[in-house]
Amino acid sequence: MPIRRFLPLVLATAIFAGPALAQAWPDRPLRVVVPFAPGGVTDSIGRLASEWLSSKLGQPVVVENRTGANGMIAVEYVVRSRPDGYTLLTASASQMVMLPALAQLSVDPARDIAPISIVGSNPQVLAVSARLGINNLQELLAYLRANPGRLNFSSGGNGSSNHLAMELLLNRTGTRATHVPYRGGAPAMQAVVAGDVGAYFGNPSDIIPHLGGPAIRVIGIAGPERMAQLPGVPTFAEQGLAGFQAQTWNGIAAPAGTPPELIERMGAILVSACQDAAFRAAVERLGAVPVCSTPAQMRAAMEADGPQWRELVRAAGLKLE
Repeated sequence: MPIRRFLPLVLATAIFAGPALAQAWPDRPLRVVVPFAPGGVTDSIGRLASEWLSSKLGQPVVVENRTGANGMIAVEYVVRSRPDGYTLLTASASQMVMLPALAQLSVDPARDIAPISIVGSNPQVLAVSARLGINNLQELLAYLRANPGRLNFSSGGNGSSNHLAMELLLNRTGTRATHVPYRGGAPAMQAVVAGDVGAYFGNPSDIIPHLGGPAIRVIGIAGPERMAQLPGVPTFAEQGLAGFQAQTWNGIAAPAGTPPELIERMGAILVSACQDAAFRAAVERLGAVPVCSTPAQMRAAMEADGPQWRELVRAAGLKLE
């Protein structure tokens, strides 16, 4: 067949392949790749979302944990997967917007990832050792100004979301403290409970189990409003630090190039999840705030969050070692 006669057939095949794929999809199990080990909030939200997708799509959704490189091993794996709707990522603000502000990465989440839905958000919560005798934000700031660099604060690792949250607070208030990184949020929080460090600015799921105990004081929420799980803890805005927010989020994404109709279908399914009381309660039990955004809203969040963290990295001279 001459090439000029063959080309229309090729073009027609390409044009109709997308709708045909969407009609047949899914005809086999899906896979959701999680960047962290089982048990954390990212893993747990990924599993909740996977169960919801499975129940609505009528296919199993298998969760696979691929850890390492601050979560980027999983991101790279998904980015290099076929964009056919069968391989998804449990996306975190840490990998989507924070790490790109800190380092040159092999992938660009803004370009290489197709957002589907933010399932839950995690306003960072500040806990301090009870040994400090500090009960609120203003008392903490007074201590920091009187003792520059003396307070040790823990994090789940250099460049982690809780590290950046504390650096943001220090930068906004012109104060100094000393960073002590740990291998994960749980040991970072345990260091405050044990009195080894003075403060930890972390995910609610790390802090809520210790609430009410004698070892810590929870003094602020870096979100737009109080949390249902911490009704007695004020936001930073309520304590005089207007506009201060440090939040992470977890959701589902796909490789760029995944057919838009599949992205929108999965997005609509996950939006419906937060209309279910049991699903919302399950997210809240993880210490997160149910969101269930559309794909467009997740894209907007990625674009809105980036400038704050890039400016912090520049102003504070932070580096990912």
